[in-house]
Amino acid sequence: METTSQAVAQAPAAEGGQQVPSARRTVDGYLLAPFPWYGLDEAFTGPRWLMQVGTAADGAVEHGSIGHGDEPSVRNEASEDKEKFAVVVTVAANPSRRSADGTGLLEATSVSSAAWLAGVGLLSFTWPGSMDHSLRDDWLDQQTETAWALADDLDGSDWSTLSLPVDGVPTSFHYRESEFGWVLAGSTPEGVHVGAYGRGMSAYGLGFAMIKDISAYE
Repeated sequence: METTSQAVAQAPAAEGGQQVPSARRTVDGYLLAPFPWYGLDEAFTGPRWLMQVGTAADGAVEHGSIGHGDEPSVRNEASEDKEKFAVVVTVAANPSRRSADGTGLLEATSVSSAAWLAGVGLLSFTWPGSMDHSLRDDWLDQQTETAWALADDLDGSDWSTLSLPVDGVPTSFHYRESEFGWVLAGSTPEGVHVGAYGRGMSAYGLGFAMIKDISAYE
């Protein structure tokens, strides 16, 4: 799935891996989406925050992310990690379709798209402790390819099945864990795919719900 923004874009990182305050994360892009957004359900009472939307080649909003819990910084997976967060990625369920200018076809989205976006999102907050900073880009490229391969094989042995409520209805998700955290992906009856990733918060107790008023996040 090709988008004009980063796969799951975060606020830019300042020196030392800390996140820049979220002042520039506005709700405008989210309001342009022709599909509903999802987040954790009302059982989660902690902080919620906007991340960024991703658009297709024709400018249409295709996906975006909502954060829950602590706003994560890039962490060494071997260090003591006190951050507890979960990010929910909503992806429009689109078939292969012609671009707005008629010059080509836009790639279809699927549960695999949500799984890949979630996998890459988790990687963006991870730093291998034994690796020099100058090599991180190469490491991230390699891990991104691995995340894509895993997302393209949701029936493979790396994934298990996890049932979680979506708008109160038990829903089956593809789920996997790694040394970096966990990733899951599934679909909703509302015409979107939902991916999620996190660290420090167990996925087993989560539930998802359609966000009634995304403008309340601004």
